[in-house]
Amino acid sequence: MTALLFMLLLGIVCGLILSIASKVFYVYEDPRISAIENLTAGANCGGCGFAGCSAAAAAVVNGEASPSVCIVAGAEAASAIAAVMGVDPGTAEPILSQNECLGGNRADDKYLYSGVSSCRAMTSFYGGKRVCSIGCIGLGDCVKACKFDALILGTNGYPVVNESKCVGCGACRDICPKNIIKIRTMSERLLSFNQDDAALAPCQQTCPAEIDIPRYIRQIKEGDYEGAVSTIRERNPLLLSCGRVCPHPCEDKCRRGIEDEPVSINQLKRFAADYEMNSGKRLPIPCAPDTGKNVAVIGGGPAGLTCAYFLRRLGHAVTIFDMMPKLGGMIRYGIPEYRLPKKVLQWEIDGILNLGIKTKTNVKFGYDFNLESLVASGFDAIFMGIGAWKDYNMKIEGENLINCYTGIDFLTKFARTQQGDSDLQIPIGKKCAVVGGGNTAIDCVRTLIRLGAEEVSIVYRRTRKEMPANLVEIEAAEHEGVKFQFLAAPNRVIGNQEGKVIGLEYLRMELGQPDASGRRRPVPVEGSETIIDVDMLITAIGQGPDVSFKENGKRIADLATTRWDTIDAINPETLQTNIPYIFTGGDSATGASLVVEGIGGGRRAARSIHQYLSGQPVIPVKNSLFKKNIDGTIFTSVPGVIKQKRAEMPELPVDVRIKCFEEADLVLEKEDAIRESSRCMNCCRICYDKDRNAA
Repeated sequence: MTALLFMLLLGIVCGLILSIASKVFYVYEDPRISAIENLTAGANCGGCGFAGCSAAAAAVVNGEASPSVCIVAGAEAASAIAAVMGVDPGTAEPILSQNECLGGNRADDKYLYSGVSSCRAMTSFYGGKRVCSIGCIGLGDCVKACKFDALILGTNGYPVVNESKCVGCGACRDICPKNIIKIRTMSERLLSFNQDDAALAPCQQTCPAEIDIPRYIRQIKEGDYEGAVSTIRERNPLLLSCGRVCPHPCEDKCRRGIEDEPVSINQLKRFAADYEMNSGKRLPIPCAPDTGKNVAVIGGGPAGLTCAYFLRRLGHAVTIFDMMPKLGGMIRYGIPEYRLPKKVLQWEIDGILNLGIKTKTNVKFGYDFNLESLVASGFDAIFMGIGAWKDYNMKIEGENLINCYTGIDFLTKFARTQQGDSDLQIPIGKKCAVVGGGNTAIDCVRTLIRLGAEEVSIVYRRTRKEMPANLVEIEAAEHEGVKFQFLAAPNRVIGNQEGKVIGLEYLRMELGQPDASGRRRPVPVEGSETIIDVDMLITAIGQGPDVSFKENGKRIADLATTRWDTIDAINPETLQTNIPYIFTGGDSATGASLVVEGIGGGRRAARSIHQYLSGQPVIPVKNSLFKKNIDGTIFTSVPGVIKQKRAEMPELPVDVRIKCFEEADLVLEKEDAIRESSRCMNCCRICYDKDRNAA
């Protein structure tokens, strides 16, 4: 009995001690840790950088790691982990490595190295043996660090990433002393912009859309046409349109052009774009998980379409509002069918809308809807891409006579008649004159030729050399029979008793000193009035944005605009306006400009809107290159180049094309495209491929 009582008392004492200890030494474990650990791969591989899956789960809960911490489980697991944490699932995108350096063995050596076979060791000696300060060392530390066999050192001496094996662990990036390997999600790649410390070829530096030109040309050369399309589309969603109408400023900086003719970059872009369109299938375009944010895009032109495309790929819901019956803006209504067929444009626009973008057409901002209605509808941000639809007038006597038109008005009405709007038919004269020297003026004269005008002239106050239109378009107009009246400034338009135009009086000009644009200023010659007979006159001297919407709303009246009626962005790199949730881009921000400029502006605005919606400060890209070139990358001579004939653009014969609106400029044949891609020297920041047989 005594023993039983003793044991009972001992048990009670032990229970009390354990009860007290459980309170004193209690350790709470967040149940989310266990839930997240169960969603990981359970491999305890350490590829995430933590000791195991449990440690990684704890790091997620403590905010030390993202939901995509498990590099083996994949995007679905990351989305599930994000749901457990209640955070933006957009952070759950898979991460991949990308090598940005293509220098390698091509770079000259500044000294011989016989030390430890390690990139880090060599870097300690004057930054490495390569002349190129940012180039790959080439000893393969990154390859040794990769535990997934996703990296090899290529024959050219720089790392090549196998994306199918890469899990984005970051080991290669962390060990590289040159910082040439980046670990990025899809969203981070989409929002990557040119920086002055990056490994960029001169053509890529100069492209307003910042496309990785050497990469997509290299992919064409290797027969990877789908890869080329994806490379272009990572920066430019309008590759079909751009491949037809872009004046390719990138070619002006092509290194081959210093010693030879530049590579036909734009023709190769069109070749890749047409390959997809004619293949009978669309390449998949991935989008980030939905963020729950809504953006209104006002204007469905190049800038608006581009902004909508990138915002949707970043996971935001987008609705495009446009005043015209169909999307496309100026590239639909201002560029004639023979340059950009409407069916081609529509195919491209459909591919963008298929991402899940909503549209509302035939609605004009400030009239059919306003800023207040957009805010009330729950839009979190607004992009203003209203374009430049207001033609400038000459401000001379008689310019409003019957059969006098402005360039955009004429081209828009004609484009709409081609799409079935018979109420906008324009009677075409026999003797027609177009005033202006830009692309709109050239589009007008070439359209008039096709519509049967007997005599078509361009009246321009400077010389052919100063014309801002694309040279290839000017030459095409000459071949088609357009007459050019240079050094002629319109003085007055002459009409008959019925109020119809019958003549144009101009003053002969002489070129004086250069003006702000860098072109020599035209000076009138006194007493040189000359009259030419015309029965149709089109004025195409420029256009700007229409900001009349400011008169029809209280909040929008505060939107800052410039004296040129462009929407004033606080910073041209962020494109945020003085109303924080309104952003702008394209012609509405810059005035009438290139299509590719609008595309670049739309993507830049999408980055800023994404920052705003994510609660981040809206700031420019760090070390932004923005319309500049990297010092030391623009050469004056390029040794090792053997001259090779540039691919000629195939086109319809003149006698055929002037009688129809069939596409005049055609696409390269496969053999010609591969041959032209072989002319590319695959430039990086300093390095480039010399021609194989060069001395």
